[in-house]
Amino acid sequence: MAVPIRTAAAALCAGLVAALLTTVPARAEQNAHVWSVSGPERKAAPPRAQVTLDDGTLSLAVSRAGRTVIEPSPVGIVTEQADLSKDLRFLHRKDRLVDERYRTKSGKRLDRRVRMNEARLSFATAAGARLDLVVRASADGIAYRYVLPAGYGDVLGETSAFNLPPDAGAWLGTYRVDNEGQFVQYTAATAPTGEYSDQALFATDGGYTLLAESDLTGTYSGARLAHDKGTGTYRIKLADDRIHTDGPLATPWRAMVTGDLATVTRSTFTDDLAPASKVADTSWIRPGTVLWTWLAGGKEAGQSLSAQKAYVDYAAERNWPYEAVDAGWYFKTDEWDTTDPNWQTNSWMPELVDHARAKGVGIIVWIHQRDLDTPEERARWLPTLERWGVKGVKIDFMNSEAQPMLRWYDAILAETAAHHLMVDFHGSTIPKGIQRTWPQVMTLEGVAGEEKRTNTAAHLTTLPFTRNVIGSMDFTPGAFQRVGLRPNSDAAEVGLTVAYESGQQMFAGTPASYDERPLARAYFDQVPAAWDDTRLLTGRPGQEAVLARRSGDRWFLGGVYAGTARTAEVPLTIGPGRWLVETVEDGADGLVRNRQVLRGGDTLGVAVVANGGFAGIACPWRPGISSCHR
Repeated sequence: MAVPIRTAAAALCAGLVAALLTTVPARAEQNAHVWSVSGPERKAAPPRAQVTLDDGTLSLAVSRAGRTVIEPSPVGIVTEQADLSKDLRFLHRKDRLVDERYRTKSGKRLDRRVRMNEARLSFATAAGARLDLVVRASADGIAYRYVLPAGYGDVLGETSAFNLPPDAGAWLGTYRVDNEGQFVQYTAATAPTGEYSDQALFATDGGYTLLAESDLTGTYSGARLAHDKGTGTYRIKLADDRIHTDGPLATPWRAMVTGDLATVTRSTFTDDLAPASKVADTSWIRPGTVLWTWLAGGKEAGQSLSAQKAYVDYAAERNWPYEAVDAGWYFKTDEWDTTDPNWQTNSWMPELVDHARAKGVGIIVWIHQRDLDTPEERARWLPTLERWGVKGVKIDFMNSEAQPMLRWYDAILAETAAHHLMVDFHGSTIPKGIQRTWPQVMTLEGVAGEEKRTNTAAHLTTLPFTRNVIGSMDFTPGAFQRVGLRPNSDAAEVGLTVAYESGQQMFAGTPASYDERPLARAYFDQVPAAWDDTRLLTGRPGQEAVLARRSGDRWFLGGVYAGTARTAEVPLTIGPGRWLVETVEDGADGLVRNRQVLRGGDTLGVAVVANGGFAGIACPWRPGISSCHR
C-alpha cells in the first residue's frame, strides 16, 4: 500500500525528533561524564539517579523533584585480579524498559506491575578489565548492581557507600546475625560508630529512603552498613572477606526505596527487582493464620501429643487454617535408626497430622537448621514430612548471611518447593526479594518480635516503615498473656495483625487469653493473611503507624502508637462511598467495639490509650448492614 506523502513526512520528522532526544543528551552526558536514569512514570516526580565518572572514579547520587535523596556516593568493587573502583573509562551505554506483571502468594498485594528504566553503563580499566554498572529506576526506587565477566577471581570487597546529609533523620537497627536489632532514631551523623542492618530508613529533603538489598543468593555475601559517628556515610560491609566466584558475576542489587512515606510503605521494589518465580505450580501454597504454641506452652507443649491435639481442636473451632508445633516434638535425627524403613514411626507427628487433617487444619513443624544442614539430612527429612502430610516447616537458627549459608538457602529453597513445603525462616536473613523467586516462603523472622522482652512502643511503630517494607515479617502478634513483657495495650496487640504483614500470621497467645478477650478472638477469626492492596493511612516512624489492607471488598485497619493517650484522627482514604467501620479499642474494663458510618475521605476518630492502638474492619455500607463480620 502506498503511504501518503504527508504521513511519511510526519513519520520522518517524528523519527528525527526521537533521534535527537536520545542522541543529544547521550553525547552531552558522555562529554560531561554524567549519566542520568529516571523512573518511567511521570504522574508524580520519579526518583532520578545520576552517575558521575570523575577522574576515573564512579559515584551515584539520587534526587527527587530536584531535592537530595542520596548525595554523591562511591561506587565500585574490588576482586583478586582487578580494582574496579578507580582508573575507569567509559565505553558505552545501553538502555531498556523493564515491564513485567507477576502474581505473588503473599505480601502487600498479590498482583504486581513492574515498570523500570534500566541503563547498563560499561567501563574498563587501562588494563582492559571490564565493569558493567546496571542502574534501574522506577516510581518508587533506584537500584544498581555490578556485572563482571569471568576470570577476575574472588571478590575482596566493595567500595559502595551511601552518603546522607548529616542532619537527615535516621531509623537504624544495630546489626545482628539474626537481624533482631531494635530500631532507634538518630540523625545520619549522630548515630554511634558501629554496624547497622542494611534496612535503614532516612528522611531527607527528597523524602524518605529505605536502603535495602535484592536478589541475594549463594553467589555472593550478605551486606550490612558500617558507620563512623560524625559523618553521614554508611559503607557497604560484606559478611565475607572473600567471596568465591567461578564464572561471570552479577552482584545483588543495592536498592534505595524512595518517595513519601506512603510510597515507601506500600512499595514492593525489592520484590520487583528479584528474579521471577522458580515454582511453576503454586496451587499448594496457601497463606493463612496460624495458632502458634511456643509462647502459649513452650517446649512442654511441643513434647506432648495430647496438648498439640487440643491446640488443633481450638484452631478448628475458630476456622484458623494452621497450627504450628515448635521445638521439642522430635528426637535428634542421630538417635533414630534411619536404616529402618519405618524409622519415622518414632515420632507421634503422623498421628497429629491425621488428627488435624480430619479437622481441616494444616500442621507446620519447627526444625533446627543443623538437622537440614547436609543433602543427606534433607533427603531424610523433607520427603518424610511431605509423606506425613505436613504443610510447612519453620526452620530456625541459620544466624548467618555468609556465602556458605546463602548457598544452603539456595538448596533448601529448591528442595522445599520440590516437596511442597511452605517455609517460615527464623534466626534468619531478611526477605531481599526471596518471596517473588520462591513463593513458598510465607514469612521470615529477622525482627525483634513478640518473643523479645526489650521491645519499645517506638520500635513497634517503626517496623512498618523498615523491616516490613521489604517482605513478610513473622513478628508473631497476639501474646496477650505476656502482661508486663510487652509495651503496648491489648487493642494495639490486635492491631498488629494488620499493621504487620505476614503470609503466615502466627498468633502467639494462649487459648485462654483469647477466650478472655472475645472481641480480639472474633477479630482473629476474620483477619486474612493475604492482601489485595495496602495503604498507609497515617504514620510517622517511632510515633504512629496506621495501615489499611484490603481483602475483597473489606479493608482491615491496624493502628499502633507510641506515647501519651490521645484521640487519634485517621484519614479514611480507602475509596469513595459510605463505609461501616467497626473498631476494637481499649476501654476502661477491657476491649470495646465501636461502630460508625463514614464516607471515604472522612476522619476516623479513635480513643487511644498510652502506647496503645486499635484494630478495625471497614465494609461497604448500605441500609440494613450492621456488622462487617462474616
